[in-house]
Amino acid sequence: MATEPRPYHLVVLGASGFTGQFVAEEVAREQVDPERKSRLPWAVAGRSREKLQRVLERAALKMGRPTLPSEVGIIICDVTNPASLGEMAKQATVVLNCVGPYRFYGEPVVKACIENGTNYIDISGEPQFLELMYWKYHEKAAEKGVYIIGSSGFDSIPADLGVLYTRNKMNGTLTAVESFLTIHSGPEGLCIHETTWTSAVYGFGDQYNLKKLRNESKLKPIPYVGPKLKRRWPISYCRELSKYAIPFLGADVSVVKRTQRYVHETLEDSPVQYAAYITVGGITSVFKLMFAGLFFLFFVRFGIGRQLLIRFPWLFSFGYFSKQGPTQKQIDASSFTMTFFGQGYSQGLATDKSKPNIRICTQVKGPEAGYVATPIAMVQAALTLLNDASDLPKVGGVFTPGAAFYRTKLIDRLNHRGIEFSVISSSEV
Repeated sequence: MATEPRPYHLVVLGASGFTGQFVAEEVAREQVDPERKSRLPWAVAGRSREKLQRVLERAALKMGRPTLPSEVGIIICDVTNPASLGEMAKQATVVLNCVGPYRFYGEPVVKACIENGTNYIDISGEPQFLELMYWKYHEKAAEKGVYIIGSSGFDSIPADLGVLYTRNKMNGTLTAVESFLTIHSGPEGLCIHETTWTSAVYGFGDQYNLKKLRNESKLKPIPYVGPKLKRRWPISYCRELSKYAIPFLGADVSVVKRTQRYVHETLEDSPVQYAAYITVGGITSVFKLMFAGLFFLFFVRFGIGRQLLIRFPWLFSFGYFSKQGPTQKQIDASSFTMTFFGQGYSQGLATDKSKPNIRICTQVKGPEAGYVATPIAMVQAALTLLNDASDLPKVGGVFTPGAAFYRTKLIDRLNHRGIEFSVISSSEV
């Protein structure tokens, strides 16, 4: 990690993008937090000075801070220009990369940060990018003492830290966890910006290369304690929540699995099995999502199908994704709850022959996932990098949030900012 002083603690790259503007606003809020004890010099970065200026002016208006634009640096750079990325990285302690899809635009930023001794955080939900960055850059980042941390937004901080939180709250050995994500919306429904849809289209369309990457890595299977966690049917009923659920196809399972590998191989502790689901309400919603899912999986297999999916996100997602993204009303009325059901063994009980005898239920609750919770998670992760250096892994590298922040105060910071971790119940069976 860089030891020489740099002009900016944080640089938000891609601040004029749809998600980037919300991240910039969140940094601006953090800058004036009354509990803040030190200055937080920061900058926005991107291709267009005019667009970046507009983002700062909009944030100033929203927050009632007319002096904000004059307090924030502006750095002009382009992800297709390595020299400009290098100049940007040299000015930052931590780069918050909001430029996606990451499979196309992420690697040059990772490379520039490592070469210039700059820490890096992104909000990627793309397993292929995240895993590829580990294999290509983990050793280089370690040599430089740089921390490269992906998936530090809604994908996948609630899931990854939620499993670790559940583990820490169980009075014994946690062996397996199932999580159920519930998205709550207001009268105007849900909407997500097209960038997330585009990332999903390319991700599912390139499953072959992800499998190839995993096969070439030749990693040993992670051992498990107790009975093997059985996967549910594609459509199942969660009695505890009285809701139907389907597998959650985001990055959470990939990220949690990588964290649990770190727990096993580096921390020499027992790993936790994990499965992720999303609740879909009643049977009508189940059929609607099945229909949309079949359409998606058919079209994503062909080049022309992928182009149609990308060109008409609103049509093929039944209105859930659009080029405009959600309105402020939709954002304000939305929230999420992620419920974790864990099982394991009480202290001193043999785990090789007996059945699990403890169950625990925990929750992570927060505001709208994509454009409120994600900026909060990303900014608090960046501040943890700045302030909890002694609690990070001893050497740098490419990490999941759980591996990087295992011993830090990130969960406390998130609780303080409205992403709340709590124990719902814990009992011996």
